[in-house]
Amino acid sequence: MIDKDRFYMAGVMGWPVMHSRSPLMHNYWFRQQGLKGTYVPLAIKPGAVEAALRALHPLGFSGCNLTIPHKLDAMQVVDELDDVARKIGAISCAVVREDGALFGTNNDWRGFLGNLKNGAPDWCGNAGPAVVLGAGGGSRAICHALLHEGCPEIRLVNRTRDRAERIAADFGGPINVVPWEGRHDALEGAATVVNTTSLGMVGQPPLDLKLDKLARETVAADIIYTPLKTDFLKAAEARGNTVVGGLGMLLYQGPPAWKLWFGLEPTVTDDLRQAMEASILGKT
Repeated sequence: MIDKDRFYMAGVMGWPVMHSRSPLMHNYWFRQQGLKGTYVPLAIKPGAVEAALRALHPLGFSGCNLTIPHKLDAMQVVDELDDVARKIGAISCAVVREDGALFGTNNDWRGFLGNLKNGAPDWCGNAGPAVVLGAGGGSRAICHALLHEGCPEIRLVNRTRDRAERIAADFGGPINVVPWEGRHDALEGAATVVNTTSLGMVGQPPLDLKLDKLARETVAADIIYTPLKTDFLKAAEARGNTVVGGLGMLLYQGPPAWKLWFGLEPTVTDDLRQAMEASILGKT
C-alpha cells in the first residue's frame, strides 16, 4: 500500500557510479507512476558495502540496485537470498523490509529475457543451441535465463576455461564448455548468440568473432549498451540476423525491482528508451 505522505527512495550502489543511467530511468518511473520520491547514485567504495546497506533502513530507503564491484560482497550482507541469487552467485537488487532486514535477488536475467522478447518477438528459448561468450557475472545471469526458457544446449565460450567450467559445474544441465579458439565454429547450428564479455564496449578491444557459420535465423544479442549497437551486432545485422542491444536489459530489469520495492510495476515506454539513448549519445 502506497503512503501518499511518504517520500520514497531507492538508489544504485557502485564504484564508480556517476556514469550510471539508472537514475534517469527510475526517476522517469517516479513521474510515470505519480509517486513522490527519488532514485539516487550511491558512490560506495569497495569494502564499505555492508555499512551502506545497513544504513538504508534508518535513512528510509525501500531498497537499491547493486552494480560493479558490489554484487558479490552484498550477498554476504543481506539477511535473505532467493534461489535465483544463489544460483547466479550475485545479487543485483536489495529490498529493505519494514523491520530493517535485507532481502537480495538478481533481476539481470529477467532484464535479459524482457529485452530479448521485446527485440526479437519470435525468439523461442527451446528453438536450438545457444552460444554464450564470456563467463563473468553477466554470463551467469544469461545462462540462467536461457535454461529457464528451455534452451537445449549452451555452448559456453571463455578466454579462461576454468571460469566457464565453474559455471557448468554450478548450474548443471546442458552446458558445454568450448575453448576460446573454438568460438567461430561454435556458431554453427546456434539459434541464439550472446556476447557477455566487455569486448566491443567503448574503450575496449573489439570482439573477434567470425560470423561465417551464423545462420540467417539466429538471434544475436549483446549485453553492452555503450555503444548502443556494437560492431558484433552491426556485422550480424548486415548478414540479415535479428539483433538485440544491451540497453533493454537495463530497462527491463527495473520493473521487477519496483514491484519488490514499492508494489508497483512501471512500464518501459518508447519515450524512456529515447531518453536513455539520448543520454548515452551525449545529446542531453
